[in-house]
Amino acid sequence: MPHASSTGLGRLGLPPTILAVLFDLDGVLTQTSVLHRTAWKQTFDPILAAHGQSEFTEAEYAAHVDGRRRYDGVRAFLASRGIHPPEGTPADGPEAETVCGIGNRKNSEVGRRLAADGVATYPGSVAYLHAVRAAGLRTAVVTASANGADVLAAAGLSDLLEARVDGVIAARDNLPGKPAPDTFLAGARALGVAPAQAAVIEDAIAGVQAGRAGSFGYVVGVDRLDQAAELAANGADVVVSDLAELLEGAAS
Repeated sequence: MPHASSTGLGRLGLPPTILAVLFDLDGVLTQTSVLHRTAWKQTFDPILAAHGQSEFTEAEYAAHVDGRRRYDGVRAFLASRGIHPPEGTPADGPEAETVCGIGNRKNSEVGRRLAADGVATYPGSVAYLHAVRAAGLRTAVVTASANGADVLAAAGLSDLLEARVDGVIAARDNLPGKPAPDTFLAGARALGVAPAQAAVIEDAIAGVQAGRAGSFGYVVGVDRLDQAAELAANGADVVVSDLAELLEGAAS
């Protein structure tokens, strides 16, 4: 097991009690959050138009969908608009007008876009991940995405993360999605650390809520959607626009 040094932790801007870092994926390590927003909009707008309603907005993405498992996101957003499709089952095809069918439709669009466009990372986040490893901390990714393994492989990050808890694993183990803390707690267990010894890094409001609900040792909010105040209000101990700021702040 890696051994964290106090000098390394100081450079990372983390408390001295932290032994592991749990990273969200989309919007924290990779720029796939833009891909997800686009896929959600393409999925939701025809449904909204059929109900005579206005288009899906970025603010609604942040409030109802970002950080959540896809069926939870479908359910939460459509309910906010007064639309309640039947639940269906995960085996529903993408043409089905059910919660699961709509979620699968969105996932099909994500897969198509990943194959066509690949995956871009955030350079500051990759630098921070390397610094975390160099400091001797354990690392895991905790994401609502069912495409976690493929995205990490395409981004070249798989070898830097010791454990992965994604939407596939959460469904297999019946883990509630964020804002419930269960997936982050599973990530901490996979690394053999207590929640108080782990830092959570998240860009979604639901994610920082999950970090706070799980009593994790430190919660970092990454502001990608101009919601710094909301991230802080919902549980982030510190909010940055890029993870490189933590390295720069510690060095200044």
